[in-house]
Amino acid sequence: MDEAGRPHVVIIGGGFAGLNAALTLGRSRARVTVIDRRNYHLFFPLLYQVATAGLSPGDISAPIRWILRRQRNTTVLLADVERIDPEGRRVLVAEGEPIVYDYLIVAAGSVPSYFGRPEWANHAPALLSMEGALEVRRRLLLAWEAAEREETPAARAQWLTIVVVGGGPTGVEMAGAIAEMAHHALAGDFRRIDPRNTRVLLLEGSDRVLPAYPATLASKAAESLRRLGVEVRTGARVTDLDERGVCLANERIASRRGPEGCGVIFP
Repeated sequence: MDEAGRPHVVIIGGGFAGLNAALTLGRSRARVTVIDRRNYHLFFPLLYQVATAGLSPGDISAPIRWILRRQRNTTVLLADVERIDPEGRRVLVAEGEPIVYDYLIVAAGSVPSYFGRPEWANHAPALLSMEGALEVRRRLLLAWEAAEREETPAARAQWLTIVVVGGGPTGVEMAGAIAEMAHHALAGDFRRIDPRNTRVLLLEGSDRVLPAYPATLASKAAESLRRLGVEVRTGARVTDLDERGVCLANERIASRRGPEGCGVIFP
């Protein structure tokens, strides 16, 4: 506590949970410090729109300091947290002195899940950060460019096969957005290929997409995706993947990655 007896609350993470905690404490007696490795708050649900070139990064992000600018009791620090010392009540950051706290809120967010296969990250970008969304967008656009340069239909088809692994909300949105992008936004932009021939697959390991939602909504979502041209596969568990495609239990789906192709996306 400071000399006035005010407790110091440290919040790790400026996402939805951390920001909401800081806003809630804005009129309290506490001193509040928000620590994040990035200086902006990201509206995560619209990341797929950035990944499919529907929105720019600035459309779904805002500086944390600007959001909290009216809170006189709140300080925002740009820092990378290395570890927490619970006995000493300290947060140790990569650069600078440890930050002492009276109360600590940890809202650091999530990390990509590759089903226990972290090596897959080299072949399939995850859609959990702005960097990931921009990488997906880069690979998507370059996949069509690579297909335009190919001479044979078989080689073109590999670049034009996009696999989305995971049928949760982000996967459903991502697959639908890619299909709309290929069938509408890019139609007529190329001379040697027709982007409408892009094959978009959504692979979900359980028996339906959106498994956390009611079955009726999941069924409607799957039907909507199929109308957009997405190939929805349930009970499809990925066993392996590389720069050439995805392996299921008894099938291999050819999908080129490389430095200039999309291939597989883990939303």
